[in-house]
Amino acid sequence: MALLEYENLSIALPGTARPVLDGIDLTVSAGEVVALVGESGSGKSVTARSALGLFPTGAHVDGHVRVDGTEVVGAGPAALRAIRTGTASMIFQDPRAGINPVRRIGDFLTEALRVSNGWSKGRADDRAVELLGAVGLPDPERHLRQYPYELSGGMLQRVMIAAALTAGPRLLLCDEPTTALDVSTQAEIMAILGRLQRERDLGMLLITHDIELAAAVCDRIYVMYAGRIVETAPTAQLFGAPRHPYTAGLLGSSPPLRAPAGPPARLTPIPGSPMGLLDSAPGCSFAARCRSARPGVCDRTPPPLEGHGTALVACHLAESLTATDNTATGEGT
Repeated sequence: MALLEYENLSIALPGTARPVLDGIDLTVSAGEVVALVGESGSGKSVTARSALGLFPTGAHVDGHVRVDGTEVVGAGPAALRAIRTGTASMIFQDPRAGINPVRRIGDFLTEALRVSNGWSKGRADDRAVELLGAVGLPDPERHLRQYPYELSGGMLQRVMIAAALTAGPRLLLCDEPTTALDVSTQAEIMAILGRLQRERDLGMLLITHDIELAAAVCDRIYVMYAGRIVETAPTAQLFGAPRHPYTAGLLGSSPPLRAPAGPPARLTPIPGSPMGLLDSAPGCSFAARCRSARPGVCDRTPPPLEGHGTALVACHLAESLTATDNTATGEGT
């Protein structure tokens, strides 16, 4: 049984032309690192938050989300509290928005342990010191007494990772945890997350717009566009031979982490703009931006997510398009 499972999850908001999420199927197993990639506004963060029952206000939700076998959609307060305090934790992209600026770091880290678990202050402080040390902060006892403004962005993100681990979760949801950090600090944070994931055998869902980063750290990748999964495959396969034009476009517009010898490859941007919630399309949601789209086919009928070897691809042209064709033409996402 998967540790995290989305089954045909759809979320719609009043006054929008299309769903925020449209039939999402996604799984994360224990000890597995899975990425969900796509442009801003594609629905990645909504997907991650749904695992904790944090649905948008006023949303109509269909389908299923299960965390360690517990159904999240329609779950009551007690079931959600058990998931949030024991099974799953989330790391958000902006640590300064997630920590109360007028409370000490120690209060932030120990509150859940003292209130939800009934731990004494001494026991909770010991656990906080242990976790701050595990995420690479020197002199953790001193940091417990500090306020958030006394720490850098990278140090605060380490505090957020420590907070996510306080209850010993089995599932870690990472919502672009390095976006607000400089490149060197990003690498340090990802190294810490990778080490902790391996040591604790955590299931991890990494939300990112950086497909190169996902390729470096994840076992499988899901590619999302306009609220739909358009391709998923094991990382090496998806990175080496993308079958969907959008996936190829993401790769073609991203600088590689390790540049090959010789002149740098030219980046090819994806044409057009992503669909907003006030936009809709009767066919493939990417058809208007795809250079290979076939009139009368791609713009009329939504492509189903179908198997192509070990990959799943939602594209009418998946059999005829090759990775070389997609990358060379800059075909997008």
